[in-house]
Amino acid sequence: MSRAAVKFFLALVAGVAVVAGAADSPQKLPLGHATDFTSSQYFEPPHEQQVKMKLSGAEARPLPGGLQDIRDLKIETFDVTGKAGMIVRAPQCNYSLFDGVADSAGSFELESGDGKLRIEGVGFLWRQNGNSLIISNQVHTVIKGESLNLGTP
Repeated sequence: MSRAAVKFFLALVAGVAVVAGAADSPQKLPLGHATDFTSSQYFEPPHEQQVKMKLSGAEARPLPGGLQDIRDLKIETFDVTGKAGMIVRAPQCNYSLFDGVADSAGSFELESGDGKLRIEGVGFLWRQNGNSLIISNQVHTVIKGESLNLGTP
């Protein structure tokens, strides 16, 4: 993987921090049962009309200990111009309202907004504080770019 690709990947993974809002303020999800929900986070002024992150799901159910069981999770991030930053999808995950941790033993996929990077895997742990994402099993990464011209020997 080239240095530019590694830097892009690391910046993208670090960008997962916006998934649940600012590092010291977790995304507010429904406290009760919800279906077909969407929650948006906006940029600070002067771009307060622009969506920074949109989190949606088919269902959120409360679990003991402040956890939410989220089905068909979809997270989209945007820059201030409205251009897509990344899209995250997971059929199921548990999200802790109190400490900003999401995890699942199921599948996970992350795709850059331009479609040039795609990461899939099974089982993940995301910690909002520290901006860390661990994909534990069957990790598959595809980086699309211009084809390499190796020339002839």
